[in-house]
Amino acid sequence: WVGGPEIELIAIATGGRIVPRFSELAPEKLGKAGVVREISFGTNSERMLVIEECPNNKAVTIFIRGASSMVVAEAQRSLHDALCVIRNLVRDSRVVYGGGAGEIACSLAIAEQADKTTGLEQYAMRSFCQALETVAMALSENSGLNSVKTVADLRSRQKTENNPYLGVDCLLKGNENMKEQRVIETLIGKKQQIQLATQ
Repeated sequence: WVGGPEIELIAIATGGRIVPRFSELAPEKLGKAGVVREISFGTNSERMLVIEECPNNKAVTIFIRGASSMVVAEAQRSLHDALCVIRNLVRDSRVVYGGGAGEIACSLAIAEQADKTTGLEQYAMRSFCQALETVAMALSENSGLNSVKTVADLRSRQKTENNPYLGVDCLLKGNENMKEQRVIETLIGKKQQIQLATQ
């Protein structure tokens, strides 16, 4: 017996059609698969049906195993996060550099606009700058670095070198250029984070 979502995935993978009654079976409704096998695993001899070498192999099942249910749940959450990142990259392939580099660059841009703004609005803008920099502060604290000195140095270097890729060297590689370290985040994810935090 195969459940609702699984039978749809099998139909997509094999190119078959879902037939509610045996009397409606016909050759044109059948799908194709190279290998269909059943495997057993675990201490309870649980069984799983594996269908391989399908014509449309875009439907994939990820099988997660672990020592305890907590390990499996954590692995499932991590995998879900990774799939969400991939989904975001498919929607919009633009990226920003991590390590707090993007937040510091935004903070510098807002501070520049605050200098041109008169009245009370400039104070709100400067507070927003400080709030953005807390991301880099938290990263440097968690990495065992002096957060105030690290963020002040990065801010100064980004401004003087005109290099928005400089961020917190969390891995302590001796290189603060996030583009060279390949530390990236999706632009769509970063926009969502800032918008939700601002609301």
